[in-house]
Amino acid sequence: MLARLKAMFQYFNQAVPFRLVPALITTAVLLSLLASPTPSGLEPDAWHLVAIFLTTIVAIILKVMPIGVMAMMAIVIVSLSQVTSNSSKGAIADALGSFSNPLIWLIVVAILISRGLKKTGLGQRVGLMFIARLGRRTIGIGYGLAICELVLAPFTPSNTARGGGIVHPIMKSIANAFESDPAKGTQGRVGTYLALVNYHANPITSAMFLTATAPNPLVLNMVAKASGHALQLSWTTWALCMLLPGLACLALMPLAIYLLAPPALKSTPNAIDFARAELARMGPLGGSEKVMLGTFALLLLLWANVPAMLLGPAFTLDPTVVAFVGLFVLIITGTIDWDDVLAEKSAWDTLVWFGALVMLAEQLNKTGVIAWFSGGMKAAILASGMDWTAAGIVLLLVFVLSHYFFASTTAHVSAMLLAFLTVGAQLIPPAYLAPFMLMMTAGSAIMMTLTHYATGTSPIIFGSGYVGMGQWWRVGLIMCVGELLVFAGVGALWWKLLGYW
Repeated sequence: MLARLKAMFQYFNQAVPFRLVPALITTAVLLSLLASPTPSGLEPDAWHLVAIFLTTIVAIILKVMPIGVMAMMAIVIVSLSQVTSNSSKGAIADALGSFSNPLIWLIVVAILISRGLKKTGLGQRVGLMFIARLGRRTIGIGYGLAICELVLAPFTPSNTARGGGIVHPIMKSIANAFESDPAKGTQGRVGTYLALVNYHANPITSAMFLTATAPNPLVLNMVAKASGHALQLSWTTWALCMLLPGLACLALMPLAIYLLAPPALKSTPNAIDFARAELARMGPLGGSEKVMLGTFALLLLLWANVPAMLLGPAFTLDPTVVAFVGLFVLIITGTIDWDDVLAEKSAWDTLVWFGALVMLAEQLNKTGVIAWFSGGMKAAILASGMDWTAAGIVLLLVFVLSHYFFASTTAHVSAMLLAFLTVGAQLIPPAYLAPFMLMMTAGSAIMMTLTHYATGTSPIIFGSGYVGMGQWWRVGLIMCVGELLVFAGVGALWWKLLGYW
Protein backbone atom coordinates (compact mmCIF):
# COMPACT_ATOMS: atom_id res chain seq x y z
CA MET A 1 0.00 0.00 0.00
CA LEU A 2 2.75 2.44 0.96
CA ALA A 3 4.68 1.56 -2.19
CA ARG A 4 1.59 2.26 -4.29
CA LEU A 5 1.01 5.62 -2.61
CA LYS A 6 4.68 6.51 -3.08
CA ALA A 7 4.49 5.58 -6.76
CA MET A 8 1.32 7.62 -7.19
CA PHE A 9 2.93 10.63 -5.49
CA GLN A 10 6.02 10.39 -7.70
CA TYR A 11 3.83 10.16 -10.80
CA PHE A 12 1.81 13.25 -9.92
CA ASN A 13 4.94 15.11 -8.83
CA GLN A 14 6.40 14.57 -12.30
CA ALA A 15 3.14 15.07 -14.22
CA VAL A 16 1.83 18.31 -12.74
CA PRO A 17 3.45 21.67 -13.66
CA PHE A 18 3.88 22.67 -10.02
CA ARG A 19 5.82 21.45 -7.00
CA LEU A 20 3.43 19.06 -5.31
CA VAL A 21 4.60 19.21 -1.68
CA PRO A 22 4.73 23.04 -1.53
CA ALA A 23 1.33 23.11 -3.27
CA LEU A 24 -0.15 20.82 -0.61
CA ILE A 25 1.34 22.95 2.18
CA THR A 26 -0.05 26.11 0.61
CA THR A 27 -3.50 24.54 0.25
CA ALA A 28 -3.39 23.45 3.90
CA VAL A 29 -2.52 27.02 4.94
CA LEU A 30 -5.47 28.41 2.97
CA LEU A 31 -7.95 25.88 4.34
CA SER A 32 -6.71 26.35 7.91
CA LEU A 33 -7.09 30.12 7.72
CA LEU A 34 -10.53 29.88 6.12
CA ALA A 35 -11.66 27.47 8.84
CA SER A 36 -10.40 29.73 11.62
CA PRO A 37 -12.96 31.94 13.40
CA THR A 38 -13.15 35.50 12.11
CA PRO A 39 -11.34 37.80 14.56
CA SER A 40 -13.49 40.28 16.43
CA GLY A 41 -13.74 43.57 14.57
CA LEU A 42 -13.38 42.09 11.08
CA GLU A 43 -16.04 41.13 8.59
CA PRO A 44 -15.85 37.51 7.33
CA ASP A 45 -15.01 38.65 3.80
CA ALA A 46 -12.14 40.76 5.16
CA TRP A 47 -10.75 37.74 7.04
CA HIS A 48 -11.06 35.59 3.93
CA LEU A 49 -9.09 38.24 2.04
CA VAL A 50 -6.36 38.02 4.69
CA ALA A 51 -6.31 34.25 4.15
CA ILE A 52 -5.92 34.70 0.38
CA PHE A 53 -3.12 37.24 0.85
CA LEU A 54 -1.17 35.11 3.34
CA THR A 55 -1.62 32.01 1.18
CA THR A 56 -0.30 33.87 -1.85
CA ILE A 57 2.78 34.96 0.09
CA VAL A 58 3.36 31.38 1.30
CA ALA A 59 3.00 30.06 -2.26
CA ILE A 60 5.53 32.61 -3.52
CA ILE A 61 7.99 31.81 -0.73
CA LEU A 62 7.70 28.04 -1.31
CA LYS A 63 8.00 28.53 -5.09
CA VAL A 64 4.98 26.40 -5.92
CA MET A 65 5.10 27.83 -9.46
CA PRO A 66 6.61 30.95 -11.04
CA ILE A 67 5.62 34.10 -9.19
CA GLY A 68 3.47 35.32 -12.09
CA VAL A 69 1.35 32.17 -11.90
CA MET A 70 0.91 32.58 -8.16
CA ALA A 71 -0.18 36.17 -8.73
CA MET A 72 -2.72 34.96 -11.29
CA MET A 73 -3.91 32.44 -8.72
CA ALA A 74 -4.63 35.32 -6.32
CA ILE A 75 -6.59 37.15 -9.02
CA VAL A 76 -8.66 34.04 -9.78
CA ILE A 77 -9.41 33.29 -6.11
CA VAL A 78 -10.38 36.90 -5.33
CA SER A 79 -12.67 36.90 -8.37
CA LEU A 80 -14.33 33.55 -7.62
CA SER A 81 -14.67 34.07 -3.86
CA GLN A 82 -16.19 37.55 -4.32
CA VAL A 83 -14.68 38.73 -1.06
CA THR A 84 -14.45 42.31 -2.35
CA SER A 85 -17.84 42.55 -4.07
CA ASN A 86 -21.32 41.05 -4.20
CA SER A 87 -20.95 39.99 -7.84
CA SER A 88 -18.33 38.29 -9.95
CA LYS A 89 -18.34 41.33 -12.26
CA GLY A 90 -17.44 43.61 -9.36
CA ALA A 91 -14.93 41.12 -7.98
CA ILE A 92 -13.01 40.79 -11.25
CA ALA A 93 -13.04 44.58 -11.60
CA ASP A 94 -11.48 44.80 -8.12
CA ALA A 95 -8.98 42.04 -8.89
CA LEU A 96 -7.81 43.79 -12.06
CA GLY A 97 -8.17 47.32 -10.73
CA SER A 98 -4.52 47.76 -9.80
CA PHE A 99 -3.39 47.28 -13.41
CA SER A 100 -4.36 50.90 -14.00
CA ASN A 101 -2.09 51.98 -11.15
CA PRO A 102 0.49 54.47 -12.54
CA LEU A 103 3.22 53.11 -10.22
CA ILE A 104 2.97 49.67 -11.82
CA TRP A 105 3.29 51.12 -15.30
CA LEU A 106 6.23 53.25 -14.17
CA ILE A 107 8.00 50.02 -13.22
CA VAL A 108 7.14 48.33 -16.53
CA VAL A 109 8.21 51.31 -18.65
CA ALA A 110 11.44 51.75 -16.65
CA ILE A 111 12.34 48.13 -17.50
CA LEU A 112 11.54 48.74 -21.17
CA ILE A 113 13.67 51.91 -21.25
CA SER A 114 16.59 50.05 -19.69
CA ARG A 115 16.55 47.69 -22.70
CA GLY A 116 17.80 50.60 -24.78
CA LEU A 117 20.99 50.82 -22.73
CA LYS A 118 21.92 47.28 -23.70
CA LYS A 119 20.88 47.59 -27.34
CA THR A 120 22.74 50.85 -27.99
CA GLY A 121 25.85 49.85 -26.05
CA LEU A 122 25.60 52.96 -23.85
CA GLY A 123 25.06 50.79 -20.79
CA GLN A 124 28.24 48.86 -21.52
CA ARG A 125 30.11 52.13 -22.02
CA VAL A 126 28.91 53.56 -18.71
CA GLY A 127 29.75 50.30 -16.97
CA LEU A 128 33.25 50.32 -18.43
CA MET A 129 33.73 53.91 -17.27
CA PHE A 130 32.86 52.89 -13.71
CA ILE A 131 35.23 49.95 -13.95
CA ALA A 132 38.01 52.17 -15.29
CA ARG A 133 37.76 54.40 -12.22
CA LEU A 134 36.69 52.10 -9.38
CA GLY A 135 37.23 48.63 -10.76
CA ARG A 136 40.25 47.38 -8.87
CA ARG A 137 37.87 45.65 -6.46
CA THR A 138 34.19 44.73 -6.67
CA ILE A 139 33.45 46.55 -3.43
CA GLY A 140 34.75 49.76 -5.02
CA ILE A 141 32.16 49.45 -7.77
CA GLY A 142 29.53 48.94 -5.05
CA TYR A 143 30.49 52.24 -3.44
CA GLY A 144 30.34 53.87 -6.87
CA LEU A 145 26.71 52.79 -7.25
CA ALA A 146 25.86 54.07 -3.76
CA ILE A 147 27.42 57.46 -4.55
CA CYS A 148 25.44 57.60 -7.79
CA GLU A 149 22.21 57.04 -5.81
CA LEU A 150 23.16 59.74 -3.30
CA VAL A 151 23.85 62.34 -6.00
CA LEU A 152 20.55 61.69 -7.78
CA ALA A 153 18.32 61.37 -4.69
CA PRO A 154 17.64 65.06 -3.89
CA PHE A 155 16.45 65.70 -7.43
CA THR A 156 14.47 62.52 -8.20
CA PRO A 157 11.12 62.36 -6.37
CA SER A 158 10.50 58.84 -7.67
CA ASN A 159 12.75 56.31 -5.97
CA THR A 160 11.61 53.80 -8.61
CA ALA A 161 12.78 56.03 -11.42
CA ARG A 162 16.10 56.60 -9.67
CA GLY A 163 17.00 53.12 -8.50
CA GLY A 164 15.22 51.10 -11.16
CA GLY A 165 15.29 53.38 -14.18
CA ILE A 166 18.68 55.09 -13.89
CA VAL A 167 21.07 53.21 -11.57
CA HIS A 168 19.93 49.65 -12.27
CA PRO A 169 20.74 49.68 -16.01
CA ILE A 170 24.23 50.92 -15.13
CA MET A 171 24.59 48.12 -12.57
CA LYS A 172 23.51 45.51 -15.13
CA SER A 173 25.99 46.83 -17.64
CA ILE A 174 28.83 46.58 -15.14
CA ALA A 175 27.81 43.02 -14.26
CA ASN A 176 27.66 42.07 -17.94
CA ALA A 177 31.12 43.49 -18.49
CA PHE A 178 32.37 40.89 -16.00
CA GLU A 179 30.29 38.17 -17.70
CA SER A 180 28.01 37.93 -14.66
CA ASP A 181 24.66 36.96 -16.13
CA PRO A 182 21.72 35.05 -14.53
CA ALA A 183 20.92 33.49 -17.90
CA LYS A 184 24.35 31.83 -17.83
CA GLY A 185 24.24 30.95 -14.14
CA THR A 186 27.13 33.33 -13.41
CA GLN A 187 25.20 35.94 -11.42
CA GLY A 188 27.32 35.22 -8.35
CA ARG A 189 30.53 36.56 -9.93
CA VAL A 190 29.64 40.19 -9.21
CA GLY A 191 26.02 40.65 -10.23
CA THR A 192 24.32 39.46 -7.05
CA TYR A 193 26.45 41.72 -4.91
CA LEU A 194 26.00 44.75 -7.16
CA ALA A 195 22.23 44.18 -7.48
CA LEU A 196 21.86 44.12 -3.70
CA VAL A 197 23.95 47.28 -3.34
CA ASN A 198 21.92 48.89 -6.14
CA TYR A 199 18.74 48.13 -4.23
CA HIS A 200 19.77 48.81 -0.65
CA ALA A 201 21.18 52.23 -1.49
CA ASN A 202 17.66 53.18 -2.62
CA PRO A 203 15.83 53.06 0.76
CA ILE A 204 18.70 54.85 2.50
CA THR A 205 18.75 57.78 0.07
CA SER A 206 14.93 57.82 0.12
CA ALA A 207 15.13 58.47 3.87
CA MET A 208 17.69 61.25 3.48
CA PHE A 209 15.76 63.83 1.44
CA LEU A 210 12.17 65.05 1.45
CA THR A 211 12.18 64.95 -2.37
CA ALA A 212 13.74 61.47 -2.69
CA THR A 213 10.51 59.43 -2.72
CA ALA A 214 6.82 60.18 -3.21
CA PRO A 215 5.45 59.38 0.32
CA ASN A 216 7.89 61.70 2.11
CA PRO A 217 5.72 64.86 1.90
CA LEU A 218 2.86 62.80 3.37
CA VAL A 219 5.17 61.67 6.19
CA LEU A 220 6.13 65.30 6.84
CA ASN A 221 2.48 66.36 7.19
CA MET A 222 1.65 63.44 9.49
CA VAL A 223 4.62 64.18 11.75
CA ALA A 224 3.51 67.80 12.07
CA LYS A 225 -0.10 66.78 12.79
CA ALA A 226 0.73 64.05 15.32
CA SER A 227 3.21 66.27 17.20
CA GLY A 228 0.76 69.17 17.39
CA HIS A 229 3.06 71.05 15.01
CA ALA A 230 5.83 70.93 17.60
CA LEU A 231 8.04 69.20 15.00
CA GLN A 232 7.71 70.76 11.55
CA LEU A 233 10.33 69.63 9.07
CA SER A 234 11.29 71.60 5.97
CA TRP A 235 13.37 70.32 3.05
CA THR A 236 16.49 71.67 4.77
CA THR A 237 15.77 70.41 8.28
CA TRP A 238 14.77 66.97 6.95
CA ALA A 239 18.04 66.70 5.02
CA LEU A 240 20.05 67.94 8.01
CA CYS A 241 18.44 65.49 10.45
CA MET A 242 18.98 62.53 8.14
CA LEU A 243 22.42 63.55 6.84
CA LEU A 244 24.79 61.91 9.34
CA PRO A 245 22.87 58.65 10.01
CA GLY A 246 22.12 58.34 6.28
CA LEU A 247 25.77 58.77 5.33
CA ALA A 248 26.76 56.25 8.02
CA CYS A 249 24.32 53.71 6.53
CA LEU A 250 25.61 54.36 3.00
CA ALA A 251 29.18 53.93 4.20
CA LEU A 252 28.44 50.63 5.95
CA MET A 253 25.93 49.12 3.52
CA PRO A 254 28.25 48.02 0.65
CA LEU A 255 30.60 46.44 3.21
CA ALA A 256 27.76 44.68 5.03
CA ILE A 257 26.38 43.23 1.80
CA TYR A 258 29.93 42.22 0.84
CA LEU A 259 29.88 40.02 3.94
CA LEU A 260 26.27 38.80 3.52
CA ALA A 261 26.48 38.08 -0.22
CA PRO A 262 30.19 37.98 -1.10
CA PRO A 263 30.94 38.16 -4.83
CA ALA A 264 32.94 35.31 -6.30
CA LEU A 265 35.13 37.85 -8.08
CA LYS A 266 36.51 40.08 -5.34
CA SER A 267 39.72 41.43 -6.84
CA THR A 268 39.86 42.58 -10.43
CA PRO A 269 43.49 43.65 -10.98
CA ASN A 270 43.20 43.65 -14.76
CA ALA A 271 39.77 45.25 -14.88
CA ILE A 272 40.97 48.82 -15.28
CA ASP A 273 43.24 48.00 -18.23
CA PHE A 274 40.50 45.87 -19.76
CA ALA A 275 37.93 48.66 -19.38
CA ARG A 276 40.19 51.27 -20.93
CA ALA A 277 40.98 48.98 -23.85
CA GLU A 278 37.30 48.26 -24.44
CA LEU A 279 36.42 51.95 -24.29
CA ALA A 280 39.12 52.67 -26.87
CA ARG A 281 37.75 49.89 -29.09
CA MET A 282 34.21 51.29 -28.85
CA GLY A 283 35.41 54.70 -30.00
CA PRO A 284 33.38 57.89 -29.59
CA LEU A 285 29.68 57.92 -28.79
CA GLY A 286 27.49 56.67 -31.62
CA GLY A 287 24.26 58.30 -32.74
CA SER A 288 21.96 55.89 -30.90
CA GLU A 289 24.04 56.26 -27.75
CA LYS A 290 23.66 60.03 -27.95
CA VAL A 291 19.89 59.66 -28.29
CA MET A 292 19.87 57.32 -25.31
CA LEU A 293 21.99 59.73 -23.28
CA GLY A 294 19.78 62.65 -24.25
CA THR A 295 16.68 60.67 -23.30
CA PHE A 296 18.12 59.93 -19.87
CA ALA A 297 18.99 63.60 -19.40
CA LEU A 298 15.41 64.52 -20.35
CA LEU A 299 14.00 61.93 -17.92
CA LEU A 300 16.21 63.15 -15.11
CA LEU A 301 15.22 66.79 -15.63
CA LEU A 302 11.52 65.94 -15.75
CA TRP A 303 11.68 63.49 -12.83
CA ALA A 304 13.48 66.20 -10.84
CA ASN A 305 10.59 68.60 -11.55
CA VAL A 306 12.90 71.20 -13.11
CA PRO A 307 10.18 72.61 -15.46
CA ALA A 308 7.87 73.14 -12.47
CA MET A 309 10.66 74.85 -10.54
CA LEU A 310 11.31 77.24 -13.45
CA LEU A 311 7.82 77.76 -14.87
CA GLY A 312 5.41 76.99 -12.05
CA PRO A 313 3.38 74.05 -10.71
CA ALA A 314 1.27 73.80 -13.89
CA PHE A 315 4.29 72.16 -15.52
CA THR A 316 4.56 69.37 -12.93
CA LEU A 317 4.47 65.94 -14.59
CA ASP A 318 3.68 62.62 -12.95
CA PRO A 319 6.73 60.28 -12.97
CA THR A 320 4.81 57.69 -15.00
CA VAL A 321 3.97 60.28 -17.67
CA VAL A 322 7.65 61.14 -17.86
CA ALA A 323 8.59 57.47 -18.26
CA PHE A 324 6.14 57.04 -21.14
CA VAL A 325 7.58 60.15 -22.80
CA GLY A 326 11.07 58.64 -22.58
CA LEU A 327 9.92 55.30 -23.99
CA PHE A 328 8.09 57.02 -26.87
CA VAL A 329 11.19 59.08 -27.71
CA LEU A 330 13.27 55.91 -27.91
CA ILE A 331 10.71 54.22 -30.18
CA ILE A 332 10.13 57.10 -32.62
CA THR A 333 13.87 57.68 -32.96
CA GLY A 334 14.43 54.00 -33.76
CA THR A 335 16.66 53.53 -30.72
CA ILE A 336 14.49 50.59 -29.77
CA ASP A 337 11.61 49.12 -31.79
CA TRP A 338 8.26 47.54 -30.97
CA ASP A 339 9.73 44.06 -31.15
CA ASP A 340 12.14 45.06 -28.38
CA VAL A 341 9.18 46.17 -26.27
CA LEU A 342 7.31 42.92 -26.86
CA ALA A 343 10.40 40.80 -26.22
CA GLU A 344 11.12 42.26 -22.77
CA LYS A 345 9.51 39.39 -20.84
CA SER A 346 10.64 40.61 -17.43
CA ALA A 347 8.57 43.79 -17.84
CA TRP A 348 5.34 41.93 -18.60
CA ASP A 349 6.01 39.31 -15.92
CA THR A 350 6.48 42.12 -13.40
CA LEU A 351 3.24 43.74 -14.56
CA VAL A 352 1.29 40.60 -13.64
CA TRP A 353 2.81 39.64 -10.30
CA PHE A 354 3.37 43.13 -8.90
CA GLY A 355 -0.08 44.22 -10.03
CA ALA A 356 -1.68 41.33 -8.17
CA LEU A 357 0.22 42.07 -4.95
CA VAL A 358 -0.68 45.77 -5.14
CA MET A 359 -4.32 44.75 -5.63
CA LEU A 360 -4.26 42.57 -2.51
CA ALA A 361 -2.66 45.34 -0.44
CA GLU A 362 -5.20 47.89 -1.65
CA GLN A 363 -8.11 45.58 -0.88
CA LEU A 364 -6.77 44.85 2.62
CA ASN A 365 -6.83 48.58 3.25
CA LYS A 366 -10.25 49.08 1.65
CA THR A 367 -11.88 46.27 3.64
CA GLY A 368 -10.63 47.69 6.93
CA VAL A 369 -7.99 45.05 7.72
CA ILE A 370 -5.19 47.59 8.09
CA ALA A 371 -7.30 49.93 10.25
CA TRP A 372 -8.29 46.94 12.41
CA PHE A 373 -4.65 45.95 12.83
CA SER A 374 -3.56 49.51 13.73
CA GLY A 375 -6.41 49.90 16.21
CA GLY A 376 -5.62 46.59 17.85
CA MET A 377 -1.97 47.57 18.17
CA LYS A 378 -2.90 50.84 19.82
CA ALA A 379 -5.25 49.17 22.31
CA ALA A 380 -2.71 46.46 23.17
CA ILE A 381 0.05 48.96 23.93
CA LEU A 382 -2.23 51.11 26.06
CA ALA A 383 -3.46 48.05 27.97
CA SER A 384 -0.01 46.54 28.49
CA GLY A 385 1.25 49.21 30.81
CA MET A 386 4.73 49.08 29.25
CA ASP A 387 6.98 52.10 29.77
CA TRP A 388 7.32 54.71 27.06
CA THR A 389 10.71 53.46 25.83
CA ALA A 390 9.42 49.96 25.17
CA ALA A 391 6.23 51.37 23.65
CA GLY A 392 8.26 53.49 21.23
CA ILE A 393 10.39 50.52 20.17
CA VAL A 394 7.33 48.29 19.69
CA LEU A 395 5.54 50.95 17.63
CA LEU A 396 8.56 51.42 15.39
CA LEU A 397 9.20 47.72 14.84
CA VAL A 398 5.56 46.81 14.24
CA PHE A 399 5.14 49.69 11.80
CA VAL A 400 8.29 48.80 9.88
CA LEU A 401 7.82 45.02 9.85
CA SER A 402 4.16 45.28 8.85
CA HIS A 403 5.50 46.35 5.47
CA TYR A 404 5.59 42.63 4.67
CA PHE A 405 1.84 43.12 4.07
CA PHE A 406 2.24 46.03 1.66
CA ALA A 407 3.31 46.38 -1.97
CA SER A 408 3.37 50.17 -1.80
CA THR A 409 5.16 52.50 0.60
CA THR A 410 2.59 55.21 -0.05
CA ALA A 411 -0.27 52.86 0.83
CA HIS A 412 1.49 51.75 4.02
CA VAL A 413 2.20 55.31 5.13
CA SER A 414 -1.34 56.40 4.30
CA ALA A 415 -2.92 53.49 6.17
CA MET A 416 -0.88 53.26 9.35
CA LEU A 417 1.67 55.99 10.05
CA LEU A 418 -0.61 58.65 11.52
CA ALA A 419 -2.21 56.16 13.93
CA PHE A 420 1.19 54.96 15.16
CA LEU A 421 2.56 58.49 15.48
CA THR A 422 -0.54 59.53 17.43
CA VAL A 423 -0.17 56.63 19.88
CA GLY A 424 3.51 57.54 20.29
CA ALA A 425 2.63 61.16 20.99
CA GLN A 426 0.25 59.99 23.75
CA LEU A 427 2.78 57.70 25.45
CA ILE A 428 6.21 59.34 24.98
CA PRO A 429 7.25 62.35 27.08
CA PRO A 430 7.39 65.60 25.05
CA ALA A 431 11.12 65.95 25.64
CA TYR A 432 11.77 62.68 23.77
CA LEU A 433 9.02 62.86 21.17
CA ALA A 434 11.19 64.35 18.40
CA PRO A 435 13.67 61.42 18.17
CA PHE A 436 10.73 58.98 18.09
CA MET A 437 9.11 60.95 15.26
CA LEU A 438 12.42 61.09 13.36
CA MET A 439 12.93 57.34 13.80
CA MET A 440 9.45 56.70 12.42
CA THR A 441 10.27 59.04 9.53
CA ALA A 442 13.42 57.10 8.73
CA GLY A 443 11.61 53.80 9.21
CA SER A 444 9.02 54.75 6.60
CA ALA A 445 11.77 54.49 3.99
CA ILE A 446 14.02 51.83 5.56
CA MET A 447 11.11 49.36 5.56
CA MET A 448 11.52 49.20 1.76
CA THR A 449 14.48 46.87 2.30
CA LEU A 450 12.31 43.93 3.36
CA THR A 451 10.72 42.25 0.35
CA HIS A 452 10.90 41.95 -3.42
CA TYR A 453 7.56 43.78 -3.67
CA ALA A 454 8.19 46.44 -1.01
CA THR A 455 8.38 49.40 -3.40
CA GLY A 456 8.52 50.09 -7.11
CA THR A 457 12.29 49.66 -7.30
CA SER A 458 12.34 46.15 -5.86
CA PRO A 459 10.49 44.23 -8.60
CA ILE A 460 12.72 45.83 -11.25
CA ILE A 461 15.94 44.70 -9.59
CA PHE A 462 14.53 41.38 -8.36
CA GLY A 463 13.12 40.71 -11.82
CA SER A 464 16.57 40.95 -13.38
CA GLY A 465 17.33 37.57 -11.77
CA TYR A 466 20.58 38.34 -9.95
CA VAL A 467 19.18 37.68 -6.45
CA GLY A 468 17.03 34.74 -5.35
CA MET A 469 13.96 35.33 -3.20
CA GLY A 470 15.33 33.66 -0.09
CA GLN A 471 18.54 35.65 -0.25
CA TRP A 472 16.60 38.86 -0.93
CA TRP A 473 14.40 38.42 2.16
CA ARG A 474 17.30 37.33 4.38
CA VAL A 475 19.55 40.23 3.43
CA GLY A 476 16.58 42.61 3.50
CA LEU A 477 15.66 41.81 7.10
CA ILE A 478 19.28 42.03 8.29
CA MET A 479 19.83 45.35 6.53
CA CYS A 480 16.53 46.72 7.84
CA VAL A 481 17.41 45.93 11.46
CA GLY A 482 21.00 47.14 10.98
CA GLU A 483 19.96 50.46 9.46
CA LEU A 484 17.39 51.06 12.19
CA LEU A 485 20.16 50.50 14.77
CA VAL A 486 22.42 52.98 12.96
CA PHE A 487 19.67 55.60 12.96
CA ALA A 488 18.88 54.85 16.62
CA GLY A 489 22.54 55.22 17.60
CA VAL A 490 24.19 57.72 15.27
CA GLY A 491 20.89 59.46 14.61
CA ALA A 492 19.98 59.91 18.27
CA LEU A 493 23.38 61.47 19.04
CA TRP A 494 23.17 63.69 15.95
CA TRP A 495 19.66 64.87 16.86
CA LYS A 496 20.85 65.58 20.40
CA LEU A 497 23.64 67.72 18.96
CA LEU A 498 21.12 69.53 16.77
CA GLY A 499 18.99 70.25 19.84
CA TYR A 500 15.95 68.14 19.01
CA TRP A 501 15.89 66.50 22.42
